[in-house]
Amino acid sequence: QVQLVESGGGLVQAGGSLRLSCAASGSIFSPTAMAWYRQRPGKLRALIANFYYDGSGVYADYVRGRFTISTDSATNTVYLQMTRLRPDDTGVYYCNTFPSDSNLWGPGINVTVSS
Repeated sequence: QVQLVESGGGLVQAGGSLRLSCAASGSIFSPTAMAWYRQRPGKLRALIANFYYDGSGVYADYVRGRFTISTDSATNTVYLQMTRLRPDDTGVYYCNTFPSDSNLWGPGINVTVSS
């Protein structure tokens, strides 16, 4: 059974940066694509960035140019580098495959951006 565990979140001031990590453990895991999702307070969880192992990242309009998704296939780790953070980036961030697999949702990681 594969487990995905997010880390690297926390509290940051607007304009700051954070790097989230997502480590896969358990069974052999070789997805075609990985993604980061975000659930803002009072909102539904939404896709913000996805990465195909044979291509570049695809981003939601509201994070494009500020966030970068990358992977390290040797360690089965997916990263989300977030820069120029804004208060409306506050939320719980999750990694999963793309499309998402309902069995792989982890606890997520909180990101709070203060103004």
